[in-house]
Amino acid sequence: MQQKETDNHADFADISRVPASGRLLALDLGTKRIGVAITDKMRIVATPLDPILRTSWKKLLLSVRGLISDFDAKGLVIGLPFGFDGEETPMFHEARRLARNFALSLEVPVFLQDERATSYEARGRLWQKGHDRRTTSNLVDSEAATIILSDFLGRINE
Repeated sequence: MQQKETDNHADFADISRVPASGRLLALDLGTKRIGVAITDKMRIVATPLDPILRTSWKKLLLSVRGLISDFDAKGLVIGLPFGFDGEETPMFHEARRLARNFALSLEVPVFLQDERATSYEARGRLWQKGHDRRTTSNLVDSEAATIILSDFLGRINE
């Protein structure tokens, strides 16, 4: 298979490529659902959006393209699931693969953000807000995406 040349394939850790302004979209990748969050234009607040059901790459790409267009997002942040001890997990490799695919397929830069323990933190936040277990399971992926996005904002604002 021939490699596609693109300007959008730089190191995912290179935060110097983050556009100076505009919304950022974040994804918390799961095997069944993908959590989604968006910043406001000033990049102060990350807000959860409805999760995307994961079916195929083509449908996922179309959904993400649609969100980028609808919100005029200037960048995409994908959670990178390290294990608790910093080891690379199977989902770590899947996240890097999808990040590369997005970088080759989208017109916005793509970044990876360590997402260790975000799902646990997201569940805790939702329980503190009074959500029951059933509601929490429907909201946890996008709540985790807001944490990923907030952590990324903290990283670029250091």
